[in-house]
Amino acid sequence: MTIRVQAEDFDVGAEYAAMTRGRRSIGGVTMFVGLVRDIAGGEAVSAMTLEHYPGMTEKQLAAIEAEARGRWPLDDVLIIHRYGRLEPGDQIVLVMTASAHRDAAFESCRFLIDWLKTKAPFWKLEATPEGERWVEAKESDDEAASRWDR
Repeated sequence: MTIRVQAEDFDVGAEYAAMTRGRRSIGGVTMFVGLVRDIAGGEAVSAMTLEHYPGMTEKQLAAIEAEARGRWPLDDVLIIHRYGRLEPGDQIVLVMTASAHRDAAFESCRFLIDWLKTKAPFWKLEATPEGERWVEAKESDDEAASRWDR
């Protein structure tokens, strides 16, 4: 398990190589890379600034990761979430899950992204031509996350 909250960008290929190197029990790796879009709600976005409380954020991400491990047989999990000022096209989040079985890898990756979107304590400030605005929680994200309610 690796969880990092960082300002720096990440190298997807290097992270994949680090996760799989020498591990022959892994049958599949699924990954999701989130990027900053240049439009949101029909308006242009020139930048997004993410804020978080160090310590609290990592603790919550670890709890979400532990929930995934309780639901699926996973060989490894990687979560990297960036903070600070990001521009359209920048990588913002990476989730990788590895398992002996593809269904576990696919489903756990989807679960982690859905729960990160709704349960991870990040605050997002978008810069638009009309000024800055805080991003509100979206009902569609809550609906996506609710599929995992037990």
